[in-house]
Amino acid sequence: MLEEISITSMSGIIIGVLSFLIIGIFHPIVIKAEYHYGVKIWPLFLIGGIICAIFSVFAKHIILSGCLGVAAFSFFWSIIELFHQKKRVAKGWFPKKNTDKLKN
Repeated sequence: MLEEISITSMSGIIIGVLSFLIIGIFHPIVIKAEYHYGVKIWPLFLIGGIICAIFSVFAKHIILSGCLGVAAFSFFWSIIELFHQKKRVAKGWFPKKNTDKLKN
């Protein structure tokens, strides 16, 4: 039975684990991006998503293609989360960047 397990048959589990890691990595990226740059950085997330989506379509390896697809839609979802993060900061749930230090 163990001889029958190949990388192809494990690809779903591998993509699942990598999806978990990719999504987990994007959470602090959104927080830091909104803190340092605000929501005006959203076009970079759009560009990143488009690039990952294109590479996902042309990737020959199923695991690479799947992970690039997950990364693409994590970039796209991060655009929404940037604006939600702005609201969370306004509510006081996250710290707001103090721009007074930069003016002095």
